[in-house]
Amino acid sequence: MGKIRHIAIRCEDTEKTAEWLQTALELQLVQRRGSGAIDLSDGDVNITLLPLGLGAGDRPTKAGFEHIGVTVKDDDATRQRLLAAGAVELNPIALGDVYYEAKFKSPEGLVIDVGHWAGTSPIPDAAAAAATL
Repeated sequence: MGKIRHIAIRCEDTEKTAEWLQTALELQLVQRRGSGAIDLSDGDVNITLLPLGLGAGDRPTKAGFEHIGVTVKDDDATRQRLLAAGAVELNPIALGDVYYEAKFKSPEGLVIDVGHWAGTSPIPDAAAAAATL
């Protein structure tokens, strides 16, 4: 099962939004990138605030939800399931020091990244998860 580990939000003012999220929700700062993007986390899920002007390939940008990122145990099997379900594989977009292993668009237009992000918890080992039950 994939675990949601990353939510990207486009912002008119990433600094102001980051300050608000840190104050209102007590999210922790993970990093400020040279590109203007800011990563925050609750320890499990990373929220990346993306400037409106930061490239998104051929997709137009506007303030609001940008995409979600999911960490999975088997990237290749997940890629096959996404493609079989009608997703289109997109070219990875280099955003400063970040590289997404794989980027897909669903038939309805939802963009999904399959990868790993700073500030997120790993997927638990199946044996360790079973031991806690």
